[in-house]
Parts: sequence; structure tokens; C-alpha cells
Amino acid sequence: MNTDIKVALVGNPNTGKSTLFNALTGLNQKIGNFPGVTVDKKTGVCDLPDGRRAQVIDLPGTYSLYPKSRDESIVFSVLADKSNPLRPDLAVVILDASNLKRNLLLYTQVADLKIPVIVALNMMDLAKKADITIDVNAFAQKLGVPVVPISARRIEGIDKLKEAITHANKIALQEDTIDVEAIAPQLVAQISKEINVDNPYYALQLAHQHETINFITAAESDRIEELEHEFSFHSQKAQASETIARYNFINDLLYDTVTKKETAHDQTISNKIDKILTHKTFGFVIFFAILIFIFQSIFAWSAYPMKLIADSFVWIQSSLHRVLPAGPLTNLLVDGVIAGLSGVMVFIPQITILFGFISILEDTGYMSRVTFMMDRIMRKVGLNGKSVVPLIGGFACAVPSIMSTRNIENWKDRMITIMVTPLITCSARLPVYTLLIALVVPNRNIWWIFNLQGLALTGMYLFSMVSAVTVAFVMKYLLKARERGYFIMELPVYRMPRWKNVGYSMYDRAKAFVLQAGKVIIAVSVILWVLASYGPGGRFDRIEQKYKQPQYAQHLNPDELHRAMASEKLENSYAGVLGHVIEPVIKPLGFDWKIGIALITSFAAREVFVGTMATIYSVNGDAEKMESVQQKMHAAKNPQTGEPVFTVAVAFSLMMFYAFAMQCASTVAVVYRETKNWRWPASQFAYMTVLAYLASLITYHLLK
Repeated sequence: MNTDIKVALVGNPNTGKSTLFNALTGLNQKIGNFPGVTVDKKTGVCDLPDGRRAQVIDLPGTYSLYPKSRDESIVFSVLADKSNPLRPDLAVVILDASNLKRNLLLYTQVADLKIPVIVALNMMDLAKKADITIDVNAFAQKLGVPVVPISARRIEGIDKLKEAITHANKIALQEDTIDVEAIAPQLVAQISKEINVDNPYYALQLAHQHETINFITAAESDRIEELEHEFSFHSQKAQASETIARYNFINDLLYDTVTKKETAHDQTISNKIDKILTHKTFGFVIFFAILIFIFQSIFAWSAYPMKLIADSFVWIQSSLHRVLPAGPLTNLLVDGVIAGLSGVMVFIPQITILFGFISILEDTGYMSRVTFMMDRIMRKVGLNGKSVVPLIGGFACAVPSIMSTRNIENWKDRMITIMVTPLITCSARLPVYTLLIALVVPNRNIWWIFNLQGLALTGMYLFSMVSAVTVAFVMKYLLKARERGYFIMELPVYRMPRWKNVGYSMYDRAKAFVLQAGKVIIAVSVILWVLASYGPGGRFDRIEQKYKQPQYAQHLNPDELHRAMASEKLENSYAGVLGHVIEPVIKPLGFDWKIGIALITSFAAREVFVGTMATIYSVNGDAEKMESVQQKMHAAKNPQTGEPVFTVAVAFSLMMFYAFAMQCASTVAVVYRETKNWRWPASQFAYMTVLAYLASLITYHLLK
């Protein structure tokens, strides 16, 4: 990346750091309104007024340079390690102008590392609403650094901030905030001398963090440990002394530069709203009502666009069968690729609506409240409130959710969260659930407002949350760890959602779903079509000879003859043979060999189930009568009993199987990457498969 200056954005969570990053770099990026979204550092390029380009590094949000998680440790590593390629020439510290006292603690630590600093006073509009007046000039003079008032959400003051970056002096001029050497004078002096450190606060941080940082040698770490014993250094007491000294400085600074009118309301609008939304009883009722509304909307609002997409694919398949010459290539394209793809594309409206709602809940700040409320429940099952962020993120996808568990400091809490997150109903399960629910649950309202299909989908989502919490409770006693977990979280103020951000999130997630799922489904559909269109030995020839005999032509019309022959060919194909091999194992669950094929193919990704069913029933169907996958599955009959294949018992048995089964290769890979040990994903795969089989078995026999 060809740039002239490196700029790091540093700040507490919820100060608008990621929003400022977008405003400076022009990059579209996911922005959430709760801790845990900005996990890894992000970089982008910003054009400066003098023609130079700045590399902007968005560091994870942290309250202090003393890290409580692996991600927070990135901040100190980048700022302090001179050999780090991302070490900035300049740090822009973002402060929430309406909450300066808390934000300034991090500023004083960064400033004492003697990196050139600019202060971005963000959310000036909120400070004005709260009747807070800041004397910016006096504020800048007392700190000895440029201070730029901005509003990142409104793109106000961004040009002035770029101007300040342009003229930033590479020599740090900021005032000392505290007397660092007074905290541990002999130790700081000795570390500075022996480790060759030229900054006293850096030397003090080495005393605190030498065991966890990786940019000093083992010998240097051992020597620092010896010096700590020699000078009787107590890390927690030193941190407490430092924090008291810093808040004395901050109090004096704010007393001289910030005024708040006596008429200002101490109880903000957010506090008033929280009395209702985070109430120990009504809070959960409201959250449950929001979930019902979301899942009702998924069915109600998506009905028309889904029908439009399904009808479009039926028309495309029919047209291609008429236009293209009959033969294997045409069948591969129409009954393999396009049939499989239709199984994904038809669910775009539902995926888009789901992610639109999730984005709104994040952007308004409500998702943080859900995290806060759930902490009480999470603690009882051996987790903490931070586990809720990955669990709620699991509604979208388990992969980034498992990665976000890095923010959980306690090892046991983190491992349990990783092990149960795949149980949460993700977007890949949504196509499976909505297809099966539409087959067996009537599309009608009860009590005028509740749609039965929407309630069934809500039930599956709630069931996944209960399952995850129950399994976590069991694992609380299976995993042993001595360290205690804790939960510290700041609730951001409520804000109107940024509709542009919501729209981008909907587009981005739908696009990712189509591209990621689409690639897998097309590949699986092609392989499956080949397996379903050809058979071992001369089986297909014998079937064709069989149906040429006079007795079949006399008793069956041409359409019935074609369907009977196609059905027998499918059963004797490579796919049919594979399905029949596993049929004895899955028959107690109510599944036939065709469903067995879908279970095997969907081990790559759950949503492949829909594409597999579309391909199987297309191969088995009539080229002259193209139908949607839902219509084909609805019409499917059991050849022995003549009853529908997809009864209520079979459909809910299938949903229970997919609710528990670990059918996602990406999740297995990310669990290994996060745990660095194959026994964790192997154990996870095993327990989820056993649960899936048992839940499916019980459901089928209860409902049949």
C-alpha cells in the first residue's frame, strides 16, 4: 500500500471510531453499535489535502492499554512495538464529547507513550443536546495537542480533521498527564536502562505486560520478572495508583474546560427508554415480541418476491428445454445447474429481510440491551453477557460469530460459547425451515394477527436458543477452569438507524449468501446430476428395455410411462445406490433414500439441502411440466403407501435434524482455527450429530 503517513484510530467502544474510519477512507464496512463488532484491525487509504495519502488503521475499541482480551492487546502492540509494520506516525484518539471523563483515561495513556496525537471530539451534536459546552481552545492548550470537533455520523468536521492530520508534527509535543516514574521509580529506571527503553510509560507497561506481549525476547521477559521481585512491584496496586493519578488530571482538565448547565437533565432519553426495554420482566416480553414480529415479517413480506423468483426460474427452465436441443448437456444445465441455483435464489427476499432487521437492531443500540439483559441468564449456565454477542450473531452465520469470541476473556466461557454457537439457527438453516414449514404448516392467521407459518419459524429460532443454553449448562460441569468470568459493558445511546448502512448490510449479506452458497450448490448440483443421471453396469439399459415391453405401453399413457421409467432410473443411479446404502440408518427418522442423498450433500453446507431436492426432483420430473421445488416436494408420494413423502412428522423430523446437525464445513474449519486443536471440532461434530439423530427420532415418533 503506497502511502506517505500511517494514522491509527484509537478509542473506546461506541465512540464512533468505525464510523469515522468509513468517513475518512470511503470504505463501506460493517458497523455495529455494540462491543464485539470491531474485532481485528482494519486498514484503508485516506487522501489528504496536500496530495499525500494516509494509511488509516482502525484499531479495536478498548477502554485502556491494559488489555482484557486478545483483541485489546492489539492496540498496545501496534502503538508500542517499534518493529511492528503498522506502528503509526500519528494516533487520532476519538473521544465521545458527551462522555469525556471515561474516554480521557485511554487518551492519557496513549499520550504518555509519546506518539504524536490528535484528538477528534466526536458526537458534538449529542453534547450540545445535553447542554454540555466545551472550550475547545482551552482543552487543546491544556493537552498540548490539536483538538478537532467532529460529528462522524453527520460527516461534519472531517475536512478539518484531514487538515490537522496533514499538519501533524511527527515530534510529540503533548503535555505529560501524570508523573509516570513516581509510580515505580526504581523499576522504571532499571527497565529503561537494561531493556534500552527511552519512554518511562513504555517501561512501566513492560512491567505489567511482559508475560503476554510477544515483541520482547524471553530473556528480557525473565529479566523484567527478576526486577519486579527485586523492587517488590505489585501490578494491581501500581495500576490502581496510576488510575487515581490519571483521574485527578482528568477532573482538573474538565473543571477548567467543560461546563454543563444546571438545567440539563441528568436522566437522558436513553435512560428513560432503558427503564422499559431492559426491565427485568417487560424487557424479555418486548424482546420476544420483536422476534415474533421479525419472523412474521419474513414470511409475510417475502411471499410475493419469492413467488416471482420461483415462477421466473420455472419459466427459464421451460424455455430452455424448448429452445435447446434435447440431450445430456441441456439436462445438465436445466435440471442440474439452474434447478440447484433456483433453490438458493428463491430465498434471497427472506435472507435480506432477516439481515435488514438485524442491522437495524445493531444500529439503534438495542442489540447491546439484549446482551445486557441476557447476562443474568448466561451466568446461570456458565457463560457471561459477552457470550450473547456471538450467540445473537449466530442468527446470521456461525463463522464470524465464533471468531468474535476472542473478546471473551475467560477461557472456559469462550470454549463453551464456541461449542454451542453452531446450535443457533443461522441464515443457512432459514431456506430449509421455510421450505419445510411452507409444505406442512397452513398459511393462515390465528387471533387475526399471528400467521401459523411465522409462529412455526419463531418456534424453531427460540428452540435453537434454548438448545444452546441447555448444552452450555451441561458443558459448565464438563469443562474445568479456575478463572472467574466477568462482564463489563457500556450501553450506547439510542440512535436512529443509518438507513444507508442498513441497505448496504442487506445487499452485502444477500450477495455473500448467493455467492458463497451459490458456488457450493452449483458444484454439488452438477456432481449430483451426474450421479443421478447415470448408473452402474447396464442398469439403465435394462430399465429402458423393460418399459418397451407391450404390457407397459398398454396400461400407461406416455406421461405415466416416462415418469415411471425416470423414477426407476433415479433409484438405480449412483445417487440412488448411495441413498439406499444409508436408508436403513435414517428410516427410523422417517426419511427415504432421496432425503438421505440430501443429508449427505448438505454436509458441505446446510442450504444445499434445498438445491439437492430441486435437482433430484428435476431429474425425476417431466421436462414438459416444470414446477417449483416446493410444488414437486408437495406432490411427492411414497411408492409403497401412496401417502405424501413430506408429512408433518417427516418435515418436523427433518427440521429437528438440521436444528442440531453440524452440517457446515466452514464452521468446522473456523473452530479448528480458533482452538488450534482438532479434538474440539471433532467433539463438536460428534455431539451435534448424536443430538440431531435423537431429536429427529423422538420428533418423528411423537408426530407420526
